[in-house]
Amino acid sequence: MKYKLLTIIAAGSILLASCQSKSQTETSSSKDSTQKASADTENKMPAADVSKIKVADAKTILARKQVPILCYHQVRNWKPTDGKVGKDYIVEIQNFKDQMKMLSDSGYHTILPDQLYAYLNTGAALPSKPIMLTFDDTDEDQFTIVRPTLDKLGYKAVYFIMTVSIGRKGKFVDYMSKEQIKQLSDEGNVIGSHTYDHKNFKKYAGKDWEEQLDKPTKKLEEITGKTMTEFAYPFGLWNAEGIPELKKRGFRMAYQLSTKRDEKDPLFTIRRIIASGYWSPKTLSNSIKNSF
Repeated sequence: MKYKLLTIIAAGSILLASCQSKSQTETSSSKDSTQKASADTENKMPAADVSKIKVADAKTILARKQVPILCYHQVRNWKPTDGKVGKDYIVEIQNFKDQMKMLSDSGYHTILPDQLYAYLNTGAALPSKPIMLTFDDTDEDQFTIVRPTLDKLGYKAVYFIMTVSIGRKGKFVDYMSKEQIKQLSDEGNVIGSHTYDHKNFKKYAGKDWEEQLDKPTKKLEEITGKTMTEFAYPFGLWNAEGIPELKKRGFRMAYQLSTKRDEKDPLFTIRRIIASGYWSPKTLSNSIKNSF
C-alpha cells in the first residue's frame, strides 16, 4: 500500500511538472504574440499620401527632432579570419537578437521611409519611440537571420541593395537572390538603392551616374515592381554636387552616416549610426540616446 501511494505521488509530481512546463511555454508564446501584435498596432498608423506632400524648407526639416536610424551590415558569428576593423561591421547572431529584444522591451517601434518623409516635411505623427532599421550591402544573412528575428517582433526594415552582388555565393559571404529581395519587399519592408558596386559617390563622373544609379535602379524596380525612392551613400560619403543627380532620378531621401546634415538639403543627408559588432544591447541603447 505504501509503495502504491509513493508511485501515485511520483506520477502526480511528473504530471504537475509537465503541466507547469507546458504553461511556461504557452506563456512565453503568448508573450511573443502579444509583443508582435502591439508592435503591429503601433505601426499601423494612418498612412500619409506621400505623393501629395510638399517638401518643407530646410530650416523646418532641420528643426524637427531626428529619428534614430541604425545601420547594420553582416549579422553572423565572428570567424578567426575577421579582423579588428571588420568585426565592427559584423554583429554576432545572438547579440543582434538581444539588441532587437532590447529595442522592443524599451518600447521602440520601427518606421519606414514614407512615415519619416511625412514627419520631416509635415510634422505627421509617428509611433511612440520611433526608430528605423537599415541593412546595407545585400548580405544573405539579412534574409536568413535578420528577417525572422524582426518578424517575431513585428518590426520592418529598409534594405539597401548593392546590385553587383545579387545572387552571388562568395568565399566569405553569400548574397541575397532576386527572389529573396522580392519577398522582403512583398512582406512590407522597403528596398532602396546602394549603387552597383559600392563606388565612392564623391568620385562619380561621366558614365558613373548611369552605372551606379540608373542601371541599379532599373534592376531593383524590375525585381520589386516598385519605384526606388531611397538611396544610401557607399561608406556614408556624399557631396553637395551629387545631390541634384539624385533628385533628377526621382530619389526623395538619401542616407549618409553620422556626419552633419547639409543645411540646404537635409533630406539627402539623413543621419544613421553604425550598430557596432562590439556593442552590447546596453551600449547600443546609450548610443541611440546620445546620437539623436
